[in-house]
Amino acid sequence: MEILSVIIPVYNAEKEIKKCLDSVIKQSGLENVEIIVINDGSCDKSEEVIFKYIEEHKNCNIKYYAKENEGIAKTRNFGIQKATGKYIMFIDADDYIKKDTFQKLSKYLEEDIDLIKFKLQRVDENGNVLEKVDGPVFEKISGEEAFNRLYYTDLLLDSPCLYIIKKEIFTNNNFLFQRTYHEDFGLIPLVILASDKVVSTPYYFYQYVQVPNSITRNESYEKTIKKMQDVLAHYDNMINVIEKMDITKETKENIKIYYTNAIILKLNELEKKEQKFFIKEIRKRKMEKNIKVRNLKQLIKRIILKIDIKLYLKMR
Repeated sequence: MEILSVIIPVYNAEKEIKKCLDSVIKQSGLENVEIIVINDGSCDKSEEVIFKYIEEHKNCNIKYYAKENEGIAKTRNFGIQKATGKYIMFIDADDYIKKDTFQKLSKYLEEDIDLIKFKLQRVDENGNVLEKVDGPVFEKISGEEAFNRLYYTDLLLDSPCLYIIKKEIFTNNNFLFQRTYHEDFGLIPLVILASDKVVSTPYYFYQYVQVPNSITRNESYEKTIKKMQDVLAHYDNMINVIEKMDITKETKENIKIYYTNAIILKLNELEKKEQKFFIKEIRKRKMEKNIKVRNLKQLIKRIILKIDIKLYLKMR
């Protein structure tokens, strides 16, 4: 059995995949690593580039799979099923990791930590740092305490690429990346809560590459509506899952607030007709009750949310 399975979903990444793979095979400090590369129905030359790379690096434990295009959620699930490692790590094909990542994180794997978090910095195509995304640092605490710490202070709580996670967290809890959109938002908070021992390190290992004009343009409005449908489905799933978890009332409140705020913010992306429909869906779920009255400001926000969601958005 390997120690770590690095899962790399690939979709039309012929120009970026080599740099991503180089960043993994050049690591030191951790043996028994398998690299699982999954071609999610690319229609460029990604497969050709990957085949050539594997041929040139026969001494590396690179496993390649090709499948029809199903999206990143199902591709990550496919990788988890194929993984033989005790731990799982995700890297997007157009990003990469710093060369000392495994060396500095290996001690936590040896300590049998369930979930290890690190940080992200946004870089340009030449590796120049554009922004460092901060977050809390802590040693070996429970998943419940970790979620509450991250919930209050970490902007990237739900990015799976910023964690090394025990495979059994996924398999023992039957956790899968679900839906088409916002699958990270739907699953990672639950993965954190299901972990027994969590650390959050100060290292900016993940290099998130920002390409000029990379923001999706002319996205279909149908896709925007589908995203809203998916986040509501994630919310419904979360409600069912946390009821079976042995966590405190305050933690349940926090995760509900986390999901509620994200869902309401997405209303800004909708036009008036669809806003009305989804406001009804939000009220059907009585999400205003998720805004807990711990101070006067929260009391005001809860009242406004119940009366006028659009006004609530302006207070955010």
